[in-house]
Amino acid sequence: MAENTSGEKTEQPTSKKRLDARKKGDVAKSREVPSVAVLMVSLISLAVFGGYMAQHLQSTIKSVWGLVTIREITIVEFNTLFQHSIYMFLVIMAPLMGAIFLTAILTNVMQVGFMLTVGQIKPKFDKINPLKGLKRLFSPQSLNELFKALTKLGIIGAVAYLTVSKEMKNLAFLGDMELAGIIAYISSVIFKIFIRCTLAMVFIVAIDYAFQRWQFEKKLKMTKQEVKDEFKTTEGDPLVKSRIKSIQMQMARKRMMQDVPDADVVITNPTHLAIAIKYDATQMGAPRVVAKGAGAVAARIREVAKEHQVPIVENKPLARSLFKAVEIGDEIPGTLYQMVAEVLAYVYGLKKKPANMAAGA
Repeated sequence: MAENTSGEKTEQPTSKKRLDARKKGDVAKSREVPSVAVLMVSLISLAVFGGYMAQHLQSTIKSVWGLVTIREITIVEFNTLFQHSIYMFLVIMAPLMGAIFLTAILTNVMQVGFMLTVGQIKPKFDKINPLKGLKRLFSPQSLNELFKALTKLGIIGAVAYLTVSKEMKNLAFLGDMELAGIIAYISSVIFKIFIRCTLAMVFIVAIDYAFQRWQFEKKLKMTKQEVKDEFKTTEGDPLVKSRIKSIQMQMARKRMMQDVPDADVVITNPTHLAIAIKYDATQMGAPRVVAKGAGAVAARIREVAKEHQVPIVENKPLARSLFKAVEIGDEIPGTLYQMVAEVLAYVYGLKKKPANMAAGA
């Protein structure tokens, strides 16, 4: 099957693509979740603090109107009274306002986590382009937002109308009621509207949140070429990495070959493996592997050893063990001491024979 080379976005977004989008403030978030959450919390707050709010609001209104009707007040007194009324109103509404504020923050944090970014508020000159503005105005996303807004407005308007229409027959009796009764009645009507609007909006929120997640994932999808380009950017071009690795291996082999002439012995397989060993009792705790290789590298080690008259000893078991267990520059393990010591003793013996023969002559 031929690979899809078109620009179609068929690949799931990478973690880097998600992280870059998050840094720009582009995340999957439904604006309806905070709205409904605020409605629900407001409903609960009114149920919990409604009595407190109604009582203190009634007391404030009585004190203000009582003072106004008793005597005429000056401008200074009016300003003082106005400031006191505003302060009392804020104190009375503080539980409701605080709950709404915290809910608005927490619902956003629950959707996207803690995120501080200026990507969405950074000024962009293309946003003032009239042509692009018209394009955004009639984009699918804008039409979707318009549809949601009209749907919400229609639902809330219908709920409010149906609720109030049922209460119209009771409005005529408000003039005969005490202030406390009027406030209690209005509060109960508002409470009913809140309950019914919240229940209706929950259904819209569930659909909108699922749609926002689906739309966000669709927008982040990548083409096969984008995935390849990102891999090259983050991990490096495979061809370049292969070339660098090849150069590094060549340099390592060159340095390794430079140590072969100083080796005491080269142990072979005899043709497939070659391991060069050096031992200096004044500097090393144990014999050390200075070079090793297989195939062509092993052949080159043997050539260099012959050129510099380094003894070559064939020992298949030892060559295999050293090649598997010891890296270049490492000392041999204790399990191989005995075998290596025997080879070195043999080599040292070969080096002493010409000297003994020369002394005898």
